Amino acid sequence: MIAQIYKLPSIITTSAADGPNGPIMPVVAEGLPDAPIVHRPGEINAWDNADFVAGVKKTGRKKLLVAGISTEVCVAFVALSAREAGYDVYAVLDAGYAWTKLVEEAAIARMVQSGIVPMTWVGVGAELVGDWRSATGKAHMKLMADHLPFSGNNYVGFLSAKGAR
Repeated sequence: MIAQIYKLPSIITTSAADGPNGPIMPVVAEGLPDAPIVHRPGEINAWDNADFVAGVKKTGRKKLLVAGISTEVCVAFVALSAREAGYDVYAVLDAGYAWTKLVEEAAIARMVQSGIVPMTWVGVGAELVGDWRSATGKAHMKLMADHLPFSGNNYVGFLSAKGAR
């Protein structure tokens, strides 16, 4: 997971875990074992929850990567609010989903008009990696090989060229 490879401070949150959104997905909690979890009692927009905002401020970061289950709600609402609060916001679009292509396009257009930068997880990682030869570069290459079939060939070829098997 990119957040682990690059030691990015992360916050997990959910609105009404026992309600319509359900509990936090195990893959998220397991993938970010050190991340604080903010259980919102029902606010749809995470930015409307004081504990969530306090957690974001505690990271000391001014650039935020935002991902969520649904692009048009979970991502867009908090991204728009964080942008309004003065943060540089990058919406990681392929870490969630939208109900339809139209819904996704409308959410992206709304965010872009507000200055939010749409990205993908591969783009985020590539921007952070800097150099494939670094420890984080090798970990990132492995992540890509595990999730992108075309990238696996590059990873094996890189290791073979370096004499590693």
